Amino acid sequence: MAQKPELPFGYLGAQPKFAELGLSEFSHTENEITANDNQLEIKIKCKDALKVTHQLIDCRTDKEVSEFVFTQTLHGVITFIIHLPESGYYKFQVFALAANDDSKSLPNVFNYLINCVRALHPVFPFPKQYAQWKDGCFLHEPLVLHKEGPLKNVFWKLIIPGAIAVAVVCDGEWFQLDKKGNHFEGNSNLDPFRAKNPKITLNACFGPDESKFSTMLEYGFK
Repeated sequence: MAQKPELPFGYLGAQPKFAELGLSEFSHTENEITANDNQLEIKIKCKDALKVTHQLIDCRTDKEVSEFVFTQTLHGVITFIIHLPESGYYKFQVFALAANDDSKSLPNVFNYLINCVRALHPVFPFPKQYAQWKDGCFLHEPLVLHKEGPLKNVFWKLIIPGAIAVAVVCDGEWFQLDKKGNHFEGNSNLDPFRAKNPKITLNACFGPDESKFSTMLEYGFK
C-alpha cells in the first residue's frame, strides 16, 4: 500500500483566489479523493471566462506527469480528465486567472490529493494544447491517439469558436473536417502512418486568409 504523503497545513482544498475568481466545487466536494480506477474526471464550476492550467505530481517520485491531464471548459464547467499512470498518491494542483488579466503567473486556486488504488488501464499522453485552443474550444474525441490503437477510421468531433475551417494534418496529408452546427466533425484514416511515428496536428483557419491555419492541438504518436 502506498504511503500517504505529509502535506503542509492549508495545502489541500480551496486557496484564497478560488472563491474570488467565482469558482466552486462541482464533481468532488472533498479534497482527498480515493480513485478505485486510474481514470477519473474532476469538475469545477466557473462563473466567468478564466485561464486555467494544472500540475499533476506523482508523490512517490516527485515527478510531474501533467501530460496525463486534459483540461477544457464548456457551459461554465471546467473538466479535468485525468489518467494516472500507476497506482499510488498524486498531488493535483489547479491554477487559474481571469481571462482578461495579462499577468504572466496564474495563482494556485485548489489542491487535491488523489489515491489511485488500482491502475487498471494503460495510459497515453493527451494532446498538447496550444494557446488558441484554450479560448473556449472543446474536444469530444479523440482524446488520445497511439499506434497500438484503432487508426483506420478515426472520428473527430470538436468545437472551435470562430473557426471557418478545421483540418487534421498527419505527415503532410490533410483531412478536412465538416462544420455541423457548432461542431466540426469528420473521419481520417491514419493507419498508413502507424509505423512512422508522425506528428498529428489539429489546425483551424479563422480567416480572412483561408490558406492560413493555426495549430490548435498536437498529438504525440507513439
